[in-house]
Amino acid sequence: MTEYTVITDAAGLAGAVATLEAGTGPVAVDVERASGFKYSQRAYLVQVFRRGAGVFLFDPPAVGEFATLQAAIGSDEWVLHAASQDLPSLRELGLEPATMFDTELAARLLGHPRVGLGAVVEDTLGITLAKAHSAADWSTRPLPQSWLEYAALDVEHLVDVRDALAAELAEQGKTEFAAEEFRAVLDRTPKPAREEPWRRLSGLHTVRGRKALAVARELWTAREDYAREQDVAPGRLIPDRALVAALLADPKSKHELAQLKEFTGRASRSQLDRWWAAFESGRAATDLPLERATGGESIPPARAWSDRNPEADARLKAARSVVEGLAEDLNMPTENLLTPELLRRVAWNPPAPLSAASVGDALTELGARPWQIAQTAQLIADAFVQSVQSPVPAPETDS
Repeated sequence: MTEYTVITDAAGLAGAVATLEAGTGPVAVDVERASGFKYSQRAYLVQVFRRGAGVFLFDPPAVGEFATLQAAIGSDEWVLHAASQDLPSLRELGLEPATMFDTELAARLLGHPRVGLGAVVEDTLGITLAKAHSAADWSTRPLPQSWLEYAALDVEHLVDVRDALAAELAEQGKTEFAAEEFRAVLDRTPKPAREEPWRRLSGLHTVRGRKALAVARELWTAREDYAREQDVAPGRLIPDRALVAALLADPKSKHELAQLKEFTGRASRSQLDRWWAAFESGRAATDLPLERATGGESIPPARAWSDRNPEADARLKAARSVVEGLAEDLNMPTENLLTPELLRRVAWNPPAPLSAASVGDALTELGARPWQIAQTAQLIADAFVQSVQSPVPAPETDS
């Protein structure tokens, strides 16, 4: 059984901070949220392990303030698994590493076929972790002991995994690749909010007409506002399918909406006035949304390139082939060598004059890391040139 200490007050925090500060080496950190249950992505448990200190499980709602913990370990290397998922929740608590090692990202760069935490622990250490509570509602209080034991295991072996993966990175000559990727995750700024987030509504493609889309926008917004207010996952109030069913039914009155059996969810009837007000507001709207979202700086899907821009299509196909080949040689997924979206953008709008340097500059502007550019820029430039010299033959036609 894993030994751990649960921290729920200031006195416990002070003791844990002193013990962790006296420990040695990197600090393993993990976060448990209540995704799918709560609207927010706040942390409901923070697990920390350090050699010579042991495992501590911090209860953020109870502890409240983590400045002393940050001061104690903030300058040390943190070991996280899928850090991009946990960093926002940690930052909300004032917890942030100066440097980190991401075991999931390292496993990807090394070409491991499975990169979930349990799989990576098993592949590197031969230890099997139970994942029985990964999707649990971690806002539950008190937390069951079996959940706490599961949470402790998530960090107990993480430093050993880090050491094993670091050795693999060195063997494959990828230590610097990984360091740049880890820094990029730490430095990444949050994505700007979507201009029309309501278009994420699952099943929206079945809704026709700008007026109906205006109602969809108002319904989605009303549900989002109430979910934020109640701190409940929107889909637990009313599922997407129920909102879409109501849109397609096009009820003519609040009573008709209430009678719609497909309009389900725990708030479908208790907040009926709210949903009917959204219908009325959407129907009265004059700023009707377009049938399709505007693309902004987006480029067409690659499947349309052969008709819309044959030269770009030839460039993309030639470059994609060599990048995929290099990824195979380097034993890593193509998307970790170079994000397909970056390659598409450079192929659609190539720099001029065309050279490895200009391709590298374009990739830098798009956010590629130096190691990615060093590996791919010359190959991409050569492939673009080759695509012009050997264009894709036009389909034969009967004379």
